[in-house]
Parts: sequence; C-alpha cells; structure tokens
Amino acid sequence: MADLYALDFDGVLCDSCGESSLSAVKAGKLRWPDLFTAMDSATEEWIVAQMYTVRPVVETGYELLLLVRLLLEIRVPSTRTSSVAEGLTVDAILESWMKIKPVVMEEWGERNRDELIEFFGKVRDEWLETDFTTWIGANRFYPGVPEALKFASSTIYIVTTKQGRFADALLRELAGVTIPPERIYGLGTGSVYVQD
Repeated sequence: MADLYALDFDGVLCDSCGESSLSAVKAGKLRWPDLFTAMDSATEEWIVAQMYTVRPVVETGYELLLLVRLLLEIRVPSTRTSSVAEGLTVDAILESWMKIKPVVMEEWGERNRDELIEFFGKVRDEWLETDFTTWIGANRFYPGVPEALKFASSTIYIVTTKQGRFADALLRELAGVTIPPERIYGLGTGSVYVQD
C-alpha cells in the first residue's frame, strides 16, 4: 500500500500571505468604507507589511479582515472605535489575539463569524474573477514544492482553512498540479475542523 500524506497548504506549501493581506484590505474597504477612507497608500503598505508579522495568529481567513481594521486603528487614531487599539503593538497582537478578537468583534458589531467568512470569500472570488493574473501573482509556492507534488508517488491530500476553491486554483495555475477535489479539505467542506 502506498503512503498517504495530508499537507497543510498556507505557510507549508504556499506563501499566500501577500494575497490574503491584500484581499483583507480590499474587504476592509468594502466592509467599513468610512473608516478606510482615512487610509493613504503609505498606511496601506504599512498594514500589509505588518500582516506578515501577525499572520501566524490567524486560524481562519476572516480574521485577516479583523486584523487589517485593528492595524488601521493602531496606525490612524481617528479611526479607533475599539477599546483595545490605543497603545496596542504588533507584539501584543501576537501574544493576545485570542483575547482581543472577541472584544473587537463585539465592539465593531461583527457577531456573525459565518457572515464574515462568506464576505471575505466573496471578496477573494471577485478579485480572482476580475483580475486573475494579479490574484495569482500575489501568491507563491515555496521552492521545490510544485516539483515534489508533481512527482509524488504517494497519495496527496490538501488540508486548508481557506475555501478549497482557492487552493485548487493556486495548485493548478501556479504549481501546475491537479489534486482531485475530493482530496482537498477546505473551509466550508465540512471536512476541516476549525477551532473558534
């Protein structure tokens, strides 16, 4: 019997932090347009750069949306509506995200996790559909990963907390690999347990 491998996607096979951060900024602009009008290009660049640092605290993609808003509140005091932003640092986010997240969700009136997941997915879908080349280009596979997947003699499964359709598109377009859909376990498939 051949070996079977279940591989995590983001941060293991694919560096998708650029795409997910830019998608979160796009989503923030749509979700909270009044707040995000205060964001100039330098602030946006700062937020995207900080997302590379805070990315490890994210369990599910919708949290990226919350993080870009929190980073905006840190950087632009006039946008603050949460009690935690004043004096908050990126290091403090890393240390305390699980305590901060429910506070900001409550204070921002974002009580429906599933709605945020769906909204963030729709923003990604729209970017993928309207500017596929730029969306794909904001991602990259780590060196050697596409070749390893192409020539694997074992059965490969992909496990991801993002919607499987995004992992599938990246595997096909960037890595040149097709993994059967029944072997991609992503958010919304009912097959991946995501801790809340």
